[in-house]
Amino acid sequence: MSTSVKVKTITMREAIVEALHEEMERDEKTVLFGEDVGKFGGINAITRGLYEKFGGKRVFDTPIAETTIVGAALGMAITGLRPIPELQFGDFVGIAFDEVFNKLGKWRFMHGGQMEVPVTLRLPVGIAGGAGPEHSQSPQALFMHAPGVKIAIPSTPYDAKGMLKTAIRDNNAVLFFEHKLLYAMKGEVPEEEYLIPLGKADVKKEGKDVTIIATALQVQTSLEAAEKLAKLGVEAEVVDPRTLAPLDMETILQSVRKTGRVLIVHEEPKTGGCGAEIAAQISEQALFDLQAPIKRIGSPDVPIAQSIYLEQFYRPSEDQIIEAVKELMEY
Repeated sequence: MSTSVKVKTITMREAIVEALHEEMERDEKTVLFGEDVGKFGGINAITRGLYEKFGGKRVFDTPIAETTIVGAALGMAITGLRPIPELQFGDFVGIAFDEVFNKLGKWRFMHGGQMEVPVTLRLPVGIAGGAGPEHSQSPQALFMHAPGVKIAIPSTPYDAKGMLKTAIRDNNAVLFFEHKLLYAMKGEVPEEEYLIPLGKADVKKEGKDVTIIATALQVQTSLEAAEKLAKLGVEAEVVDPRTLAPLDMETILQSVRKTGRVLIVHEEPKTGGCGAEIAAQISEQALFDLQAPIKRIGSPDVPIAQSIYLEQFYRPSEDQIIEAVKELMEY
């Protein structure tokens, strides 16, 4: 951010709430709905104050029926509204899979562009303290195989606000994944309005020895690991794709060609995770720039434990990242 821009320090939760407030104020066609998002203010307190400000016609509760929530959003979108549905837990997007996979992403194209589908589907994801195997997952990689939808996954309050405002204004469907443990994270956000384009990665930390490509909470874990690596004499560059679709390979490849070593870190299972696609594209386009084989760290291919102690073994750790980088440097 420019030094002339006035900033304030707020949490990612507050940044998302601000984005929703501002966009609903800007466009009366925006409507927000989901389970407990009305008077209660949302299970993660993201929609607090919206019902009181915009009323029950624009902010309303739904039954626990994910297919209906997403299907209704599609219907509203193609008839002129700009819906922002919320699923309490991103895990349950599977119940609405047909509505997302076959309709949100495809209907604009199936109908020759005669209709637009400006739906922003908000999906909280990630481990957040003993929520169990059906309330802690990170299913975003599933939708990299769903042409037609955009996938946003912010890692800071600044990114969350700017990307959400852009997503709401987009005339295509955007799946907006929010890691639950980032809601309380604080960061600087401009006081004036700003937008962040979808499809533009961000270099969170510059370095020359190794590129760490990380998403969501793992961006923060990687930045902490990079600080410790610096004390060992290793300068790690941390790249946050910010959107998985479209995927900004230009920025990723630029970093890879500079460092020659790549580690990809994400919380979803390693098998079939977003790292697999990113690694494949790097191999196709920059194989001979690499000084070592690409490494990936994902979560193990097991259901997430209910125990708050055991679930900690599921999420990639700072120590894992440091060890993997050491192996890359010694290759």
